[in-house]
Amino acid sequence: MPSDHLNMHLSRRALLLALTAGASGPAAFAQALLPRDSSVPGGIALIPLGPGGERPSAHQGQLPLLVTGDASAWTAVVGIPLGASIGRAQIQVQAAAGPLRTLEYTVGPKKYLEQRLTVAPGQVELAPADLARHEREREHQAQVMATFSPPTQGTALDMVAPVAGRRSSSFGLRRVFNGQPRAPHAGMDIAAASGTPVKAPLPAKVLDTGDYFFNGGTVWLDHGGGLLTLYCHLSETSVQPGDVLRTGEVLGAVGATGRATGPHLHWGVLLNRTMVDPALFLSA
Repeated sequence: MPSDHLNMHLSRRALLLALTAGASGPAAFAQALLPRDSSVPGGIALIPLGPGGERPSAHQGQLPLLVTGDASAWTAVVGIPLGASIGRAQIQVQAAAGPLRTLEYTVGPKKYLEQRLTVAPGQVELAPADLARHEREREHQAQVMATFSPPTQGTALDMVAPVAGRRSSSFGLRRVFNGQPRAPHAGMDIAAASGTPVKAPLPAKVLDTGDYFFNGGTVWLDHGGGLLTLYCHLSETSVQPGDVLRTGEVLGAVGATGRATGPHLHWGVLLNRTMVDPALFLSA
């Protein structure tokens, strides 16, 4: 993303925060920095937890959830799996002092696009060696995705797009190859020229880098509280695990490595171990 575009975004964000804080107090200030509430499969549920001194903990089953805000208003930010059932769902909340609470929210329906393609059989089924490599890499990726580091201070979860460009494939698109359905697209594809810098959308710690069969050159960032972001098909990587990045710092460059038909960035957002729609984190 060009620096002038980034600066424009940050200026608009600062102005928005000043207006919301002055007009509506801390609650509106926090809301302006949260992702959009979209309680559908692949979306995000924002569940108010009320005020309190220390940050409460929240879980859904055995999975820890991201809790953000401050003593004036805490909010649980819950990622909803694409395969989630429609209807009521629950989380459990534990404050530093007080009983365990169960809070409900409702998952509504959403229909994503479907694309049917006819391709050569060899492009659908993996060769044995490729399949074995993919299985090894999937185990490693599962360990990365299970990361839950302490949430960072503050409530700023609105992201800057990691690269400017046309959205070439949206989250949730289901492709059917030769009549065989594949898993829905779990990220956002952004078309950009090879070599275009890819930048961190929030402050982060580099969690993992690698070269993978499907994803090609890959970087995982950890933003705290189970919020991770994924960058795939990179032509080069300019960071290594353990590096600490500020918003807008370069992590790599757009490419077409791995299983890609042309240069683009596949950008994924993971929340409580489930991929959610990255568009919900971008300013309108």
